[in-house]
Amino acid sequence: MKTKINNMKNVLMLFLLLFSVTISDAVAQSDKEARQLLENVINKMASYKNFKADLSYTMVNVEMDINEKKTGVIYVQGDSYRIEMEGQIIISDGKTIWTYILDSGEVMISNMEDSDESISPNKILTTYNQDYKAKFDQDKKYKNSELKMIDLQPKDKKQFEKMSLLVNQKKMTIENFSVYDKNGNVFTYHIINLTPNITLPPDTFTFDPKKHPDVEVIDMR
Repeated sequence: MKTKINNMKNVLMLFLLLFSVTISDAVAQSDKEARQLLENVINKMASYKNFKADLSYTMVNVEMDINEKKTGVIYVQGDSYRIEMEGQIIISDGKTIWTYILDSGEVMISNMEDSDESISPNKILTTYNQDYKAKFDQDKKYKNSELKMIDLQPKDKKQFEKMSLLVNQKKMTIENFSVYDKNGNVFTYHIINLTPNITLPPDTFTFDPKKHPDVEVIDMR
């Protein structure tokens, strides 16, 4: 269970990175047109004060015969996020992470900076800022000519082998993205709907145990 939770956190932090930072020189060795398109899309997303996105998620590992599918929703504001996905809720205010497992009635609390398995957007940016290579995947063809597949490959492949992003170059949006990790797992997120600049309740990015008296709190800080 812990490995699955950590894998989801890692991939979702990559998702947060896409919508919270600009690339600048991060793809300096990339295909020029792919780099420019990706920068334009990310800059647009980075201009939002916050957003909500409905997601469809799949995790596939051919060798292990795994094909897992889930749906959920994510809320993002700066380094804070809230992920609700079939049986678990992951919340962070940028410093603390609450992982609430509904079935077991447990919430695990950890510090973002102390968690080796969790990757914050800033940590990813620091690690990979100069090491991305982006290019168009010329083998991918779509009926909609506005859709373009961009492959991102880091020189340092400690966290993932590559990331593929399907971009609508007319709308300047990311339709879906896939992350290929070093264990043969492929995580794919389809962005079904994204709504920017919404009004969020003050407690969106925190977990108050007093409001959940029946939940067991496991403080790992």
